[in-house]
Amino acid sequence: MLREYLKKIADTSKRGDAREESYYPVLADLLREYCDSTGKKKIHITTLPQKTEAGNPDFRIWDGKQHITVYIEAKDPSIENLDRIENTEQACRYECAEQRCRAITIQIQTG
Repeated sequence: MLREYLKKIADTSKRGDAREESYYPVLADLLREYCDSTGKKKIHITTLPQKTEAGNPDFRIWDGKQHITVYIEAKDPSIENLDRIENTEQACRYECAEQRCRAITIQIQTG
């Protein structure tokens, strides 16, 4: 699963014209495949959901019961230090928007 993901990310990167959003379909596929492999069949993944009180997350994952379980803020592979991003106001807004919701910042890795 991860090898295929990294191959697709590398292929997208090698084209030389990719923006952060260019990698989103590959990450969404990985998330769906992971959920399927763990038996979480009712998970719904929304890429670039509508603006919320938390801001504009890149992904929103639902538990199948209309409860947001996580917001994901994805970052381009060229970003070198996610530690600076992890505790930003943006990430905190996602976490605070929903008591049951967790915020995750994911760096899209090229391998």
